[in-house]
Amino acid sequence: MTLWQEYLQPKTLSEATSALANAPGPALPIAGGTDLILDLDQGRHPPIHTLVDLTSVQEMLPIEIRADKLFIGASVSHTHIIESELVADNAQALIEACGLIGGPQVRNIATLGGNVAHALPAADGTIALMALNAQVEVANAKGNRRVPINEMFLGPGKSALKQNELLVGFYIQTLKVSETFRVSSCFKRVMRPQGVALPIINMAIWLMCDQDRIADIRIAVGPGGPKPWRALESEAYLRGKAMNDESINHALEILLRDVQFRTSPHRATSDYRRELAKTLFKDTFDTAWKRALD
Repeated sequence: MTLWQEYLQPKTLSEATSALANAPGPALPIAGGTDLILDLDQGRHPPIHTLVDLTSVQEMLPIEIRADKLFIGASVSHTHIIESELVADNAQALIEACGLIGGPQVRNIATLGGNVAHALPAADGTIALMALNAQVEVANAKGNRRVPINEMFLGPGKSALKQNELLVGFYIQTLKVSETFRVSSCFKRVMRPQGVALPIINMAIWLMCDQDRIADIRIAVGPGGPKPWRALESEAYLRGKAMNDESINHALEILLRDVQFRTSPHRATSDYRRELAKTLFKDTFDTAWKRALD
C-alpha cells in the first residue's frame, strides 16, 4: 500500500514552507516520523499526497545560545538533546524527559518538534517545555512568529498549528548565575513497561529559590487534563513562601483539587494517578530544590 505519492527533502525553511503551501494534494511535514508513519500505516490519519522531510532543514537543526535564550531546533533528535552540554547547563528537566522517551532507537530519530506537534497531554518533552516556559517559533510561507508553549495545544492530539505551518524550534531562558537567586529544573515520571515505557504520570518543575524561600516556580503535570497542564494555582501559592512541609503540603492539596486526571484502560485509573501525584510532586520538588542549592 502506498502511503504517499511524493516525498520532498528541502534544505532551507523557505523551501519547506513553500513545499507545504504548493503541494498538489494534502501535505504533511515529517522528521522522525515515529508517530506519523504508524498513524498512516494503521489508518488513523487521512491519506496524504506529499511528505515534506524536515531533517535537512538547516534552520531546524541547531542547539545554540541566541542572546539570553537557548534555542533548540524542532528537528533535533532526543539523543542529541540528551548529549548536549548547553541543554544540560540550562534545561536539566528536558534532558531527563528526552532520556525517557521510547528506547535508544526511537530517541535516535524522534524529534522534540514531533513530540510537541503530536499534542498529547502527557508527552514527556512537552511537559518539560511547559515547566521551562518555552516559546515556540512557528513558520509559514508568510513569515515566522513566536508562541508561548501553552498556546500550542487545543486538545488531545490537536495542536494549534495551522495548515502548512511548521515548528522551527524552541526558545528557553538561559540560567543566570546569581548569589541571591538560584535556579534549577527537574523532570520525573512513573511508568509502566509495555515494550517501551509509557508514562502513567509525569511531572516537571522549574524552580527559583532565594535562600530558604521559593522566589518563583512552574509546575507541569501530565496528563493533568485534555491539554498539557500547568498547576498555576499551586505556583501562585508557593511564590514567596518558605520551603517547609506546610507550604509544600498545601501546594499539593491545591494541585490535587485542580488537576483533571483521567482513567486509562492501558495505564492507570484517575484515583491511582492522584495517589502517585502525592509522592511524585514531593520527589520532583525536592530534587529541584537540592539542585538549586548545589
